[in-house]
Amino acid sequence: MIDGYKRRIDYLRISVTDRCNLRCVYCMPPEGVKQTPHREILTLEEFGRVVDAASDLGINKVRITGGEPLVRKNILKLFQHIAKNPGIDDISITTNGVLFLQMAEDLKKSGLNRVNFSLDSLDPDKFKEITRLGKFNEVWRGIEKAIALNLHPVKLNVVAVRGVNDREFGDFARLSREMPLHIRFIELMPIGECNPWAVDNFISAEEIVRKLQQEFGPLQAETKVTGNGPAKYFRLPGAKGTLGFITAISEHFCSTCNRLRLTANGQLRPCLYGNQEFDLKKALRRGAGRQELAELIAKGIRQKPGQHHMEEGWSDLRVMSQIGG
Repeated sequence: MIDGYKRRIDYLRISVTDRCNLRCVYCMPPEGVKQTPHREILTLEEFGRVVDAASDLGINKVRITGGEPLVRKNILKLFQHIAKNPGIDDISITTNGVLFLQMAEDLKKSGLNRVNFSLDSLDPDKFKEITRLGKFNEVWRGIEKAIALNLHPVKLNVVAVRGVNDREFGDFARLSREMPLHIRFIELMPIGECNPWAVDNFISAEEIVRKLQQEFGPLQAETKVTGNGPAKYFRLPGAKGTLGFITAISEHFCSTCNRLRLTANGQLRPCLYGNQEFDLKKALRRGAGRQELAELIAKGIRQKPGQHHMEEGWSDLRVMSQIGG
């Protein structure tokens, strides 16, 4: 479906839970956040109904997110349901990787096509510091398993934070040279827990590119990386993987945004940084059929804003894990 700004909206990101088994410093406080009561979270069947209705509007790509999606009980059933929909040709997941190794083969059998791992450091001690609870080796074995299962492209999402992981950019770049991994440097967004200090810790993609070029020389532009996101990709000469840059702050990519977000409690959110939401849970629980759900989703698409307004500040009381990564 085409929105009011002539963008084709074909990508739905579904947050299946607001719960997470890590406490990353830029995402939530050490004690975590108040969890949404279970009865307020959509059931897996309800998520499936939304996907079916969205597919009637031309949504053909679905990403499962959280919180941490793999902590959701019986999550494989949702993958299996989506995989049976002939209108969906791409099913992916964003995960912190803690539980991925033990679930990887079942996820692939259930329809998973590819995976993004959130990994902000290659140093085990620094990784523990950033995540507060994570064990690097658990995640790394999951990444190796994803490569072995050909869940390509396997991407690593690296939130760039000055004074935290800015000395590791070269290490990530070398990793892309040695392994078929697609490293994506993501500008720190002033959302939730990181909002008060995002400005002081912000590093632009331009600065990261400059640092990498000083060490490795000119980067080669790359256009053949599968995905639905806004990253601009480059490659080191002879590298097996690529380097991507997501410029949410320094260079808006709103003109090409093709996505909708569905929160765990059933709110359709046309823009991550907008406050407008459409209540699908209420419709689902009063028995709305597939056509009515599609009409509600279409309304959300028609009202999708032309661009975000991050420069005006974050006014939502929720953190990223409560909205959907």
